[in-house]
Order: sequence, then structure tokens, then C-alpha cells
Amino acid sequence: MPDADRRDMQEKGIFNCMADKEQRPGRSNHAGKLPDAEKKLHEAVCVLLVELCERFTFFGIVCNMILFCTAKLGYRSHQAAMVNMCFVGTSMLTPVLAGWLAEYLVGRIKLVCVCMFLHFLGTALLPVVSFPFEDVYIDRRHILLTLPKREQKIVFYFALLTASLGIGGIRAIVCPLGAYSLEDCGPKELLSFFNWFHWLVNLNSAVVFVSISYIQQSVARNLGFLIPFVSGLMAMITIHMVRGEMIYKPKTDSSLLTTFGVIFTALKTCCVRHRYFSTAVATWLDHAKENHGGQYTETQVEGTKSLARLFPLFTFQILYRTCIMQIPSGYYLQTMNSNLHFSGFVLPIAAMNVISIVPLLILVPILECINSWLFSSKDTGHSPTIYIVVGHLSAALSVMVAGFSEMHRKRFPQVEQSLSEELLLVSSMPCFHLAPQYILLGVAEALVTPSCSLLSFQLVPERMRGISMHFLALFNGAGCFMGALFVQTAHAGTQGNWFPHLLHEGKLERFFFFLASLMMVNTLGFWTIAHRYNNLHEDCTSEFRQNLPGEKLLKHEKAIKRYNAVLESSPILSPVEKT
Repeated sequence: MPDADRRDMQEKGIFNCMADKEQRPGRSNHAGKLPDAEKKLHEAVCVLLVELCERFTFFGIVCNMILFCTAKLGYRSHQAAMVNMCFVGTSMLTPVLAGWLAEYLVGRIKLVCVCMFLHFLGTALLPVVSFPFEDVYIDRRHILLTLPKREQKIVFYFALLTASLGIGGIRAIVCPLGAYSLEDCGPKELLSFFNWFHWLVNLNSAVVFVSISYIQQSVARNLGFLIPFVSGLMAMITIHMVRGEMIYKPKTDSSLLTTFGVIFTALKTCCVRHRYFSTAVATWLDHAKENHGGQYTETQVEGTKSLARLFPLFTFQILYRTCIMQIPSGYYLQTMNSNLHFSGFVLPIAAMNVISIVPLLILVPILECINSWLFSSKDTGHSPTIYIVVGHLSAALSVMVAGFSEMHRKRFPQVEQSLSEELLLVSSMPCFHLAPQYILLGVAEALVTPSCSLLSFQLVPERMRGISMHFLALFNGAGCFMGALFVQTAHAGTQGNWFPHLLHEGKLERFFFFLASLMMVNTLGFWTIAHRYNNLHEDCTSEFRQNLPGEKLLKHEKAIKRYNAVLESSPILSPVEKT
């Protein structure tokens, strides 16, 4: 820890010296006199700009990956869906890895430079894979320059891996939630922030799904992956311009490694003592305390106990995230195998994702009005757990509707449709018949994601909030990988019947009905434990301090002083009893 901090200070000093040389003298003096409020606003705007550029890059890679994998790389439908979900899941897990590397091994500024290079490399290699260069002519001869399939797949996977690592570093170091100064916000302000933050992110993704997907599919197929490259370059330029101010450094009094260490030590000690002898402790995590034979302090264990309270909430988000991942996998395949023609215009496949974003863009202002009224009431407070329950139910209904839509889609006669220079045999059903399932998932996202972020941020002490958001990202990433596992299991277990390559030859609706039944059980399970997270106004910091040894000693001292005062002032006791 001290070595990493020392490296950060040295690197930051070097960057500041370079920045001073690049700046003009008058400009640097003026920058030094900027008010604190204006400086914070400048930093927040820059962080938000980098966040939007990074999300622009991310959605640009994801939006047509299935079409690229099936049409250009020759993947089966279930393989392309698994690649897409694994990339999304990896992009959710890499911020956790990057945060740990920055804290213990590399240093934040050096790691930002490494991640920017990886981000640049990954987005630059994607055009290498997507360029077939069919239109190259030399001496009136048509030359086809392209990579062999095997090398093409290797470069493609390497590009996705480096891009996801770069995305993780930028999200963890440059754009963490701590950079938005949310420490002094109450539940109402936090929920408002998360609502509008996800509103901006989804507005950005709507622009991507409409513009980039159309360019990749219809206008300039070979230039499609250049757009994520340009967007990543914009993010790196923004980081370079304000490199000293954007590198957010969180408090170093808690870490993900310490949290895992407390859990592992408590489990190990609990198993050993249960086998040989038993001791009375309040919770199983108390076994990790030093006074119970563990190796962690009271402060570290109490912080982990407050985080462990959220583990059931995180666990129930795994299957929900699997349902959300049907948009870039199962729903995408349904749309690709439907009629995309609309008044002589071929709609981009990923543009259907905008239908799932529109409900979120509409619901956020409405939810803001509802939350303002609920939080202004003088009762014990308002908990967003009801939003999560309704959102989970909406996700289950969406997947169920997708199953019925698949049965309805196969009743239409088949027609030929050209996609990315590939002639496909698809259903003549208009793709807009799939709109209800997209709308229901959009409603679920509008209700669940901001509410889960609020609970993860509010119901832990301030020093554990970054760790709590890391755990939420871990469980969301696990949901993406579980979705890929479900697809592989369904395809292998049914010989390709439940997740077929050609949808009209299989029973994709059975996969959707199976996932919907699991999600209904998941919704009922969360509803039974939702009451644990109802009190948002609970002061976690004061409750956390009450469990510390110093606070307990102060309580005992106050109790003894009060008891002595009662003895001295009591008229009932005789002088002999008082002595």
C-alpha cells in the first residue's frame, strides 16, 4: 500500500511537471485561481464525458457482434450469443480486477496509461478482423485480401480481451462512482443520481444502436468497427487533457482482498471449531476477529458484516441479469430471423434495442416525481425494494412473452432477406411484433438497476461503499456468464433443439419458457427477503461504530458514571449503603 501510494505521487509529480511545461504561464495562473465549485464542476463534466465515450465504444462493439460472428466468422447462433454475453460479463468483471491492481501492484496513474493502451489496441484490432478488403484492384485485377479464418478468430478474441481490460481500467480508475462526490447525499439524492445517470447512459446507447448498427449493417459494413476505435480515441484524449484531475483516488481503509480474507478466515475457523469445540459468537463472521482466534481487526470484520447483509440481494440479481442478457442474444436472434423491411427501408437489427430503452427514458422523469413525493413524507422512509420486485416480475413476463412471440413468428411463411451480404431465410413476420418483450425488459431495467445501486451504496458504511459496488458488479458479471452457460447447456442437452442455429428448425420458445419459470421463482424468493432492506434511513455509520471496542468502552464508562450518580443522589439509600 505505501509503495503504491509512493509510486502514484512520483508519477503524478512527473505528469504535473510535464503539464506545467505544456501550459502557458498566464493560463496556469488562471487555472490555479479557479473556485473550488467551478473546478469540481469541470471535473464532473470531464468524468461524465469519458464515461459516455467509453459506453459509446462498448455498445458499438456489442450491438452487431452476433451478426458479425455468424456472417463473417461462420459461428453457429448459440456460439455467437455466448461470445457476446461473455464479452459483456468480462467488461463487468475487469473493473474489479483493475481496482485491485491499482491498489496493490501497479499504481493508479501507471495503470490508467496501460489500460488506455489496451483500449486503443483492442479497438484498433477489431477493424483488422472486420476488413475483408474486397474492393482492392491492382493492375486491373481484383485482389481479395483477408485473414484466414483461424487467424481471424485469434485476432478477434485478442481484440475483445484487450478492449474489455481497457474498459475495466477506465471504469474503475477514471469513472468510479466515488468521483461524483456522493458521500454526503441522502437516499432521495442518491436515487435521483442513479436514475439520471442510467438515463444518460441509456440515451447514449440509443444513439449507438440507431447509428452504428445501421452503418455496420447497411452503409459501410467494413468500417463498422472503426467507430468504436474513434470513440475510444476520444476517451483517451479526454483523459490526457485532464490527466491530473481525473485520476480519482479512493480512501485506502478498505479493500476487496481484505473482505475476501475475512470471509475465508471466518469460514475456515467456523468449520474447525464446529468440528472440535464450539464457542458462542454473535455471527459466523465474528470468528475472523482477533479476540476469537482470527487475524482481522474488529473494524475490518464489522465492515464485512455490513456488506454480507447485501449478499442475498446480490444473489437474486444473477438470474435477473441473465434475463437482461437476452436482448443481445436470444432477442437479437429472433429479430435477425424476422422481417426487417419497413416501407422499403431495411431496419438495423440492433435498432430494436431502442424499443427497450424508450420506456426507461420515459419512466425516469415519472419515477423522479414519485420518489420526490414518497421521500417527502414523514414516515419511516421509502424503500425501493418494491421497484425491484416489480422489475423482476416484468423481466419474467418479458421472457415468457418472448416464448409466445417465437411460436407466433414461426407461423408466418418464410422469405429471403439479405443481411451483411448474406442471404438468409427468415420469417415474414414484421419485427415490430417483438416489441412487447423489449418494452417489458426496458421497464425492468428502469426499476431494478437504479434501485439496486441505491441499496448497495446506502446500506453499508461509507468506507465500504466502493467494495459494495464491486460486489454488485461481480454478481452482475456472474449473471452474464450464467446466461452463456444456460445457452451452452440448452444447446448441448437438447442436441440443438432449444437453442438452434436456424430458429425455424428448433424450439427456442422452450428455452424462453424455462428461463421465465426460473425468473418467477427468483422473484418470489426476493419478495420473501425484501423486508430486510426497507429501512433506508438506518444510520449504518453509527451502527458500525457502536460495535467497535472503543465505542463499547465509552458506553460502559457512561453507564458506570450514571450508576454512581444515581447512588449519590438516591434518598432511599442510607449512608452505610452508599459507602
